[in-house]
Amino acid sequence: MTDKEHEMENKTDEKILVLLVDDETGFRRTIAKRLGKRQMAVIESPNGKACMEILEKEPVDVVVLDVKMPGMDGIETLKAIKKVYVKKIQVILLTGNAAVSDGIEGIKAGAFDYLTKPVEIDHLVNKIRQAADMLRFETEKQKEQEYRLNLEKKMINTERLASLGTMSTGIAHEINNPLAIINESAGFMKQVVQSPEMAAFPQKQALLTGIEKIEKSIKRARKITLQLLGHVKQQSSQIGECNVKALLFETLSLLQNELDDKNISVQWEMDPEKMTIWSDPYKIRQVCMNLLSNAIHATQENGSITLSGYMIDSDVLLEIRDNGIGIPKENLGKIFDPFFTTKSFDKGTGLGLFVVHKIISALNGEIHVKSEVGKGTCFTIRFPKYTKISDGTDKMERGQIK
Repeated sequence: MTDKEHEMENKTDEKILVLLVDDETGFRRTIAKRLGKRQMAVIESPNGKACMEILEKEPVDVVVLDVKMPGMDGIETLKAIKKVYVKKIQVILLTGNAAVSDGIEGIKAGAFDYLTKPVEIDHLVNKIRQAADMLRFETEKQKEQEYRLNLEKKMINTERLASLGTMSTGIAHEINNPLAIINESAGFMKQVVQSPEMAAFPQKQALLTGIEKIEKSIKRARKITLQLLGHVKQQSSQIGECNVKALLFETLSLLQNELDDKNISVQWEMDPEKMTIWSDPYKIRQVCMNLLSNAIHATQENGSITLSGYMIDSDVLLEIRDNGIGIPKENLGKIFDPFFTTKSFDKGTGLGLFVVHKIISALNGEIHVKSEVGKGTCFTIRFPKYTKISDGTDKMERGQIK
């Protein structure tokens, strides 16, 4: 096959970057030219030292290395390459007919293969392609192993979150029990203080004020446990009247510490009318929690989050915008996939937006996202005004409740 035919063959193949190391200038340039005609990118190096310097700067796939060179010879250079780059670069050795033992020594030191001079160009091309294929195979194998490892870690985190949810639910129930006793005792003390026998007691008003503070604190603690239960407990779908604004206020109250830590301001651009829909308040609250948590995480200190809401026809449109780091364009199509996250494993499971998308779809709503790196992200959610559960299933159907 001629050089011209080789030039036409595989011209659409991805180029292999080859580093050709040989102290014979004429031989090196001839081989480099012929490899170039076979859709390979070639860098030339006259010796081992220059070879190592090039490898520090260029993402080389295969090194074709002459064994007999002055100074740092081929075997010494091979060992240096394998010590630094391990499996990231494949090496093919070129030896003289009388130095086959050098080729065998090179194989033991980690070379992919060796060829004897004078080298037949097609044989060399095939070896380079085989070496590059092996390199790609090893890379894909490593990526697969990393993916499996990451998946296992995410599954462990998911189980941990599920356990945390169960524990939180138990804690909330346990807190409610002593709260009931405290509330009952406060009521009894109030009756005693307000009895005729205590009319002349000088500290009567101070006691009543203290009891009122206890009662207010009980109400606050109950509200917190109810909110906690609403966020972590898996509820069966229950359709009811939902005030979207109220759910947002409630969710923000749970995230207030995180907002304060980063000094994030919240801007409201809500329709003055009451934004009420018939849907599942527990699931809508979960959507709000996930989206607002993401917005806070993405927003830097002194940033802002804008909440917009208004009625369109018979639907409610809700927007959650932040001026945070934004989402790269190549990731926008993946953010609703399970386990996809750009956060570290200790900060994200990749399930939040997946769950959000699943909930909104189940409620017969829609969610869309727009984002620009460095400028922020906007999630737009459309909820139907009326939603009902179809007979005997969890499927949510759009329709007016009568």
